[in-house]
Amino acid sequence: MNELLTVIVPAYNEEDTICTILNKISAVELINNLKKEIIVVDDCSSDLTLTKVQSYINVHPELDVKLLVHQYNKGKGAAIHTGIEKASGDYLIVQDADLEYDPNEFNILLKPMLDGVADVVYGSRFMGGKPHRILFFWHSIGNKFLTFLSNMFTNLNLTDMETCYKLFRSDIIKGIPLKEQRFGFEPEVTAKISKIKQIRIYEVGISYYGRTYQEGKKINWKDGFRALYCIVKYAL
Repeated sequence: MNELLTVIVPAYNEEDTICTILNKISAVELINNLKKEIIVVDDCSSDLTLTKVQSYINVHPELDVKLLVHQYNKGKGAAIHTGIEKASGDYLIVQDADLEYDPNEFNILLKPMLDGVADVVYGSRFMGGKPHRILFFWHSIGNKFLTFLSNMFTNLNLTDMETCYKLFRSDIIKGIPLKEQRFGFEPEVTAKISKIKQIRIYEVGISYYGRTYQEGKKINWKDGFRALYCIVKYAL
């Protein structure tokens, strides 16, 4: 029986890109003949995101796409929690709906996992020769500072703690009690996996097609301060 990759897509007001990212995920052919299940978690969008996902599922009954809906806006972390709870795959990855990350690179993350050497694989925007859109200087400094601080507390040597692309063995991520409702998910899950005895964490280079705030980017300086708090809180 083929193993299964669960792709969790947290979505909040992504009507312009949600169908495109679902097409990209669906088109990917995974190594080792892995199958895919896609779990879209609509975080109470106020635009047409929910309607478009429902229509997409109706038009593509052959695809394994599930839709979960929050009755009020809870945050990206909460949407990920909902997806993790319902995931049935052997492996699990988070895919943002905004086209900043390329699903064609799932296989880059899967290889060390399927080779049997990794339990968790991070996709780093700061290593390797993949294309990267040039955008915000202070964002890049902030990301590197948060990664540096996280590494100090966890004794890991990651280059990109804040990356969206984190691939987990499902039994591992399902066994971690997660609390952060918004963008604190990244430092929280990093701190908690670092405490698992004999955990094997790998990092691979990925591309990054970042977007501007005019194009819909949502993370802001308040989320950066929350990440600082989470790094200290969950490390100690």
